[in-house]
Amino acid sequence: MALTHNLGSPRIGGHRELKTALEAYWKKEISQQDLEQTATELRLSQWQAQSALDLLPVGDFSLYDHVLDMSVTLGNLPERVRSLPGGELTQYFTAARGGEVPAGEMTKWFTTNYHIIVPEFHEGTQFQLNPSRLVQQLREARTVKGQVKPVLVGPVTYLALGKATAGFAPLSLLPRLLPLYQELLVLLAAEGASWVQMDEPLLCQELSALQTQAFHQAYQALSSSPVPLLLTTYFGRLAENYALVRKLPVAGLHIDAQQDEAQKIEADWPLDKVLSLGVVNGRNIWKTNLKSVINQWGNAASRRGDRLWLAPTCSLLHVPLDVNLETALPKDLKQRLAFAHQKLHELTLLAKAFNHGLDSVADEFEAHQSPERPTPPASTPLPNYQRAPFEQRQVLQRERFRLPLYPTTTIGSFPQTAEIRRVRRSWKSGKLSDSAYHEAIRAEIAHAISRQEELGLDVLVHGEAERGDMVEYFGEQLEGFAFTEFGWVQSYGSRCVKPPILYGDVRRPHPITVPWITYAQSLTDKPVKGMLTGPVTILNWSFVREDQPRALSCQQIALALREEVLDLEKAGIAIIQIDEAALKEGMPLRPAEGKAYLAEAVHCFRLTAGGVCDSTQIHTHMCYSDFRGILDAIADLDADVLTIETAKSGGNLWDSFRAFAYPNAVGPGVYDIHSPRIPSVDEMVSLLRTAGEVLPPQRLWVNPDCGLKTRQWSEVLPSLTQMVEAARQIRRLSGAETSHVI
Repeated sequence: MALTHNLGSPRIGGHRELKTALEAYWKKEISQQDLEQTATELRLSQWQAQSALDLLPVGDFSLYDHVLDMSVTLGNLPERVRSLPGGELTQYFTAARGGEVPAGEMTKWFTTNYHIIVPEFHEGTQFQLNPSRLVQQLREARTVKGQVKPVLVGPVTYLALGKATAGFAPLSLLPRLLPLYQELLVLLAAEGASWVQMDEPLLCQELSALQTQAFHQAYQALSSSPVPLLLTTYFGRLAENYALVRKLPVAGLHIDAQQDEAQKIEADWPLDKVLSLGVVNGRNIWKTNLKSVINQWGNAASRRGDRLWLAPTCSLLHVPLDVNLETALPKDLKQRLAFAHQKLHELTLLAKAFNHGLDSVADEFEAHQSPERPTPPASTPLPNYQRAPFEQRQVLQRERFRLPLYPTTTIGSFPQTAEIRRVRRSWKSGKLSDSAYHEAIRAEIAHAISRQEELGLDVLVHGEAERGDMVEYFGEQLEGFAFTEFGWVQSYGSRCVKPPILYGDVRRPHPITVPWITYAQSLTDKPVKGMLTGPVTILNWSFVREDQPRALSCQQIALALREEVLDLEKAGIAIIQIDEAALKEGMPLRPAEGKAYLAEAVHCFRLTAGGVCDSTQIHTHMCYSDFRGILDAIADLDADVLTIETAKSGGNLWDSFRAFAYPNAVGPGVYDIHSPRIPSVDEMVSLLRTAGEVLPPQRLWVNPDCGLKTRQWSEVLPSLTQMVEAARQIRRLSGAETSHVI
């Protein structure tokens, strides 16, 4: 009998109840008890929705981030946080968001748009087991179902994700860490855990010799666990690491069965061990072809019996909760979709078919069948996108803009106030007329321009008051996209996004940003940046059609955005920012497999940007990603200015820039926008001085880490005031306070 289980679920609730509770708690509008009650209700609802599965996951729920939760479980919150008063929850949220001390560094969870809080290590790091969260949730889950499976970030992946002081290798802490995992496994077994899921997605990357040895060491040490271990891999292929995994003393293995190597692994994996097949896509929202799964894995089910498990490819954290909440989607499209709840139902249908024969679910399979999709169009010839070399463009742009050394700007968005959200909601619901809406947004733009001029910023933005989400907004203006009402996905903490559904061919029927940007430019003599989301980011932050190559969909988006870029230039906008915040996360985990992806990403960005004249300045922005190994591709984008996050990570990115010698201009983020903390001038000057050791001042800009939409004006204004002062001080230190050289 094939069994079913899940690797993890959405946490936020169908109506973002967790987001509402978190933000109310941070504002001191509700108590800790109220927050914890909401979390308990969400967990119970989550387990009830999974009760038809054979095993319930436990510990996948988090108030902010599951990697940060693992740091709490291992007693590894940063020392600067542990010394704060206020208890464990205050320390937890300070590590996530900052406050009296800086927050932890944030980065993407492998190839997803989910952000983790990076563990921190040093030579003196000591771990101390704190299992209360897991034990509490395990006891709660067992009131719903007896068979439970706690979910842990595996020890090798946990250490590999972390950052450490210079010259120190986190994996050297493994002997110090493993006793805590051993103790925890004993405790979980005593609490009634049936299995423990050990998430080791690192195994889908190329491993160093040190990492390979660490896996041997770790799982040999854990081989005496009183509860069986399911080694869980996802986001890619095991490839050569399967030989390593085959030797590890674990009771089961989970793989992404949609990878081309899955059949070979199934044929080789021992029959006396569990093999969990990820047969339902945990990263996209299209229905599974159930008959295809039956045809592909029917023989395996016969051979393996209850040692064959069926699951999503990865945690369902990355998809919305329930398609049945949607009332406005076109019927033929909605019939093709499966969100988290529907994916769980798909698993139960597959198990019935494997265990009782296809005839037992014939009617349900037929009802599940998706309508036919339209045939993709033939590809069209692409325009030229070659610009003059950067050095030539830089001369023309210096003459055109006459900006000071270390010019100041922001990444694009300003606070999305309650009034802005109210106006947008009223307009979308038809309660506010088009003219009244346009008047309100123009007033917000005028306010943003006025504030920036008062602050003394050099290059301004219009503030993006008309946009709720940087991808959804553009998708709404393009043909080929559909939108949900409740299709929320957690990005980090209380930050949720509602990815568009790219289901058809992409076209731009009319200008998107041109009226807003040109209005902003009419209010000031300073340059105002046109603000666009790039084609790769729109692709990676959408749920993308599967009936044609992703590269073709990306080209269609690029061509549509190219029209917008050219119209902005024609309207007199001389600086255009094309954000590619998601460039890294679409890249396969293995560098050899990532080359084709990066080549296509570069091609699509340059296709978008390459039609402008050389005196028009192209910016791009990227944030919260590890750029090691891809700086050559980022350089190939050939943006005149690259703005990046460097403050939250403590400037660690500069090591990569030192090694690569980036050729164009860079705007290092000088303060962390995810924290309410107001940065000091001295720390920003220090960061800029570090940047000046890597790049010449003539190629450096000054800006925050990321957009400011999630902050309050009461935080933004003093922070930007400090930033402008930091730029003035670094100019004085450079002896170029008044020279116009950029």
